[in-house]
Amino acid sequence: MSSKNFFSAKRMALIGVFVALSYAVSFLEIPMPLFGATFLKLDFGNVFISLIAFLLGPIEGVIVCLLKEGLRCLTSTSLCAGELANFITTSVFILLPSILYKFRRNLKTVIVTLSISCVIATGVALLVNRFIVFPVYAHLFGGNIFGLTVVEAFNAFYLGILIFNFIKTVSVALLTMLLYKRLSNLIKKLEV
Repeated sequence: MSSKNFFSAKRMALIGVFVALSYAVSFLEIPMPLFGATFLKLDFGNVFISLIAFLLGPIEGVIVCLLKEGLRCLTSTSLCAGELANFITTSVFILLPSILYKFRRNLKTVIVTLSISCVIATGVALLVNRFIVFPVYAHLFGGNIFGLTVVEAFNAFYLGILIFNFIKTVSVALLTMLLYKRLSNLIKKLEV
């Protein structure tokens, strides 16, 4: 695809729409306090990031993710640590399926790659929480989290974080598969 087609008005408008949808839906949060981790909240904003990655490509998916998390940073109370974590985890989640889908456009590819991405992104989320989110929160709260050191807090909450991120990635994968075909037909009609 030439850079002229990549930056067409239709594509840029579609990217803008998906940034707005992803950003707006990300505020509809469902608390999931697993194992005492009251900070875990499920939202489905990443469904739109996953959809655009399948519809237009992995680069567009990462761009939508970056813009959405950039907007979320404007109201962040965590020095954007949560937003950075979500950007990294979501990018890891969408890259494998959207890249392989470019070469093999079938349901089997989607199911297999999304399943693998759920496992990989869940592992990455655990690492990102341990080495980015928890240290930043500890810094914000005077060196501890709920009265615990970073390592103690991570050890107390890692199972909840692991289960939460697996539930989140599987939910996003399932919703993406349910919505993709309908959106795909619409996008084809728009000739983007």
